[in-house]
Amino acid sequence: MSTSESILGLEGLLTAAQREWQAKARAAASVIEQTIDDDFAHHVFRREYVGLLAEAGLLGMHIEGYGCSGADAISYGLACYELESVDTAWRTFVSVQGSLAMSAIHKFGSEEHKQRLLPAMARGELIGCFALTEPTGGSDPGAMTTTARRDGDGWVIDGRKRWIGLASVADVAVVWARTDDGVRGFLVDTTAAGFAATDIPDKLSLRASIQCDVWFEGVHAELLPGAEGLSAPFSCLTEARYGIVWGVMGAARASLDAAIQRSTSREVFGSPIGAKQLVQKRLADAFVEYEKGMLLSLHLGTLKQAGRLTPEQVSVGKLNNVREAIAIAHGAREILGGDGVTSEFPVMRHLANLESVRTYEGTDDIHTLVIGRALTGLAAF
Repeated sequence: MSTSESILGLEGLLTAAQREWQAKARAAASVIEQTIDDDFAHHVFRREYVGLLAEAGLLGMHIEGYGCSGADAISYGLACYELESVDTAWRTFVSVQGSLAMSAIHKFGSEEHKQRLLPAMARGELIGCFALTEPTGGSDPGAMTTTARRDGDGWVIDGRKRWIGLASVADVAVVWARTDDGVRGFLVDTTAAGFAATDIPDKLSLRASIQCDVWFEGVHAELLPGAEGLSAPFSCLTEARYGIVWGVMGAARASLDAAIQRSTSREVFGSPIGAKQLVQKRLADAFVEYEKGMLLSLHLGTLKQAGRLTPEQVSVGKLNNVREAIAIAHGAREILGGDGVTSEFPVMRHLANLESVRTYEGTDDIHTLVIGRALTGLAAF
């Protein structure tokens, strides 16, 4: 247990089952940690880690039945927390696979869809992606231009998506498209004619993950019968955002722990910098924000388990915890001095990744306006 965790005392607030899930996720994360610096440096997505996460029961772990673990909301949050403490890429994978693709199939698919796809996805044998965002941006999905039209008893999709995680390695895509009856959800076999996915190159963030441009040219698709209107993809986004609330605190913990360790070993002016008042203030301020973020995560998890979590509450968590995780990592980088920009420490890698998290699943601005609308009853967007 790290210094920041021991002072927080979170363990005493968890059940034995939740601590067991956290330990499983931490064990998987420790394997990923052995290669993550090289993977980030060389843009490597290691397919073998999919099996590692599946074996630990972490894929679609919040789903009941269909070969999934059926873990509670706090256990899922703790898994995200542990994975992101190593790198955002692998918490992102769990989010895309479980909270987006598998959740969409579980919520809106037919029984045949669920039986055919979910067990294989839980085992890591099939990878899914979630194609909602388009090249013009993700904040206004109501303006999507991708279309689906009836073709006999089936559907055909035309259009383009961008920043779609895992699309080039996915076996099945959950695709959102505009029809004559409004926005609907579809399943696409990625081997189908007319489907193409290309990795977005030269990313300076999420380099151990995959994000893609995706094209659909007359692609045959299966309708998700329960997915009608934008409320359907938004419900999946709420699931993913909940995982982010926990996950980014893992990145914050790793950054804070690196700063604490370095503050006791780096000497300036004849003593460890951790003995200096200004450094202790920075560490204390960072720890307080970390503790607040963890307690907010736990509060939202408790609400989710009771079936009372609202999208506005998730927006509070995503806005606050991402913002504070970035601030904590930035402060840690300052304490590390020049060494903080090297790969000797994980802090710059976390900072780079957190900039992506700040943008995806709703920017700061969007979540601010969601909260503002809840407070005033007036929509500003």
